[in-house]
Amino acid sequence: MTLAIAFLILLVAAPAAVFGADHIVGDDQGWNSGVDYQTWASGKTFTVGDTLVFNFLSNHEVDEVSLADYNGCSSSNTIKNYDSSPAKITLSKAGPSYYICPTPGHCANGMKLSVNAVAAGTPSATPPTTPTTPEPPTTTPAPPTTTPAPPTTTPAPPTTTTPASNDSPPPPPPPPKISPASSLHMSLVGVPLVLGTLIAFMG
Repeated sequence: MTLAIAFLILLVAAPAAVFGADHIVGDDQGWNSGVDYQTWASGKTFTVGDTLVFNFLSNHEVDEVSLADYNGCSSSNTIKNYDSSPAKITLSKAGPSYYICPTPGHCANGMKLSVNAVAAGTPSATPPTTPTTPEPPTTTPAPPTTTPAPPTTTPAPPTTTTPASNDSPPPPPPPPKISPASSLHMSLVGVPLVLGTLIAFMG
């Protein structure tokens, strides 16, 4: 089981290590005078295993040189010369490599290229992203627009009960008692009056 997993990993990794991308130097302008090759290379990532393809006319060649010869446009110590088009150069190791046209005056006219190959599986150098500081909120929460209304009812003052005053007027005196003799006297006097009234009324 372990051997099978290792074999699968090898199959997945092998194409990336063996088969690289082809970079047509100068794109449709090819390897020619008056082309800015540093601008062409600046937007690309070169990986170990990639191939540089130089397309040129018979009056041009490609020399791989050192950094000093690249800066001086010198072919006196050429690492390797490619004189037939298309020249295909595989980037076999990580790091920079330098190429010029050895025809007199061509390197000084811009026919020079430097590339920096990175190891397979190494991400291209990308400047770190500066973290953005979140902007403060632009809206301020509005204060509450409603003010609680004051209570409309005033509590009634407590009812106080005034205790009865001790200065109340005294009760009226009881009616005078009539004695039995006085009652008999009034009856005797009243009977003749009633009789006289009846006789006068009948006569």
